[in-house]
Amino acid sequence: MKYHIRDASLAGEGRRRIEWAEIDMPVLRSVRERFSEEKPLEGVRIAACLHVTTETANLVLTLKEGGAEVYLTASNPLSTQDDVAAALVELYGVPVFAVRGEDRDTYYAHLREVIDRKPDIVIDDGADLISTLHREYPDLADRVLGGMEETTTGVIRLRAMAEEGVLRFPIIAVNDAFTKHMFDNRYGTGQSTIDGILRATNRLIAGSYFVVAGYGWCGKGVAQRARGMGATVIVTEVDPLKALEARMDGFLVMPMIEAARLGDFFVTVTGNTSVIRREHFEVMKDGALIANSGHFNVEIDLKALEDLSVERREIRREVEEFRLQDGRRIYVLAQGRLVNLAAAEGHPASVMDMSFANQALSAEYIVRNRDRLERKVYRVPPEIDREVARLKLAAMGIEIDQLTQEQIRYLSSWEFGT
Repeated sequence: MKYHIRDASLAGEGRRRIEWAEIDMPVLRSVRERFSEEKPLEGVRIAACLHVTTETANLVLTLKEGGAEVYLTASNPLSTQDDVAAALVELYGVPVFAVRGEDRDTYYAHLREVIDRKPDIVIDDGADLISTLHREYPDLADRVLGGMEETTTGVIRLRAMAEEGVLRFPIIAVNDAFTKHMFDNRYGTGQSTIDGILRATNRLIAGSYFVVAGYGWCGKGVAQRARGMGATVIVTEVDPLKALEARMDGFLVMPMIEAARLGDFFVTVTGNTSVIRREHFEVMKDGALIANSGHFNVEIDLKALEDLSVERREIRREVEEFRLQDGRRIYVLAQGRLVNLAAAEGHPASVMDMSFANQALSAEYIVRNRDRLERKVYRVPPEIDREVARLKLAAMGIEIDQLTQEQIRYLSSWEFGT
């Protein structure tokens, strides 16, 4: 296939929305301007597996401006914005393989389409593209210069591959950049998750018990935003350090089996499987709402919920009602997939600005350092992280202090005392 999208006639609307997002992405715009002059990615073929959103479109156009040939597929069956996909194909000449609501077979067929283009660099969000490349195309994997991974879930999978010695090319963990996870994960996931829940349900959060499973950067963001909306927030954790941090931050902390009896809203952001399962469904109150903002749809055990149910129906767009034998109703949002993308529009452009600037600059870094990188997972180079932060501050009109020569000498010496 040359491309696979839902409806080419949506291209005009997609372009307008891409342009709207671009207004709030000054860092990526700055990178694009330099790329346009220097062409650091000239002749490089890039396969990208990302959420097909307006922000992703601006990353793709930046890479293309740098000289790259880009092929894009979706990293989640429900995250594609069909008008954006249409605009990229029809107006910007980017081959896209993504249709919102595609089934699992189509999803993997699309992954194979971009792999078949024999990429030099791969960009992933969840590691499905990279793992498929390793599993089914080992010869092609051996010729890849390197790749980038956008999410915590994907980085965990890729580090496991590196530890097992099966990783065939270097990876830059974009997720681990401070200008990514401290802002994208916390502020982006926090706001967009609440946005998705509100769009899907129109329920009042104030006065409710709001359960957040997992207190990583994403969980912190969701918990903070829910508290800001007036909820009593309960955090569930398996890590004692994170649980202690959540309590010191002012949240209730308890096991999920206890939280399940209290919660009105539940959001999973752990990256693990079966976080909410049968024993939790059995004690939930009537009307409990469950959503997931972790990358994959495994955090909620939907099979167990279905087994407990006597009726299942879609009651609102992106809201499924499961009626249990005793008459209680439990509601699952967005089929247990990413609620912030399936029921809303994903992260605001201003935070994706930094995440995708890291992606673009990391692609340039891989090309320039192709002969020195080993087959392992790297953090984003500190100079890239600092440059993204500097550009963001400049775009916000914020200036900061600089160390004096005396301060530099003081910090680098062991001889100064009290």
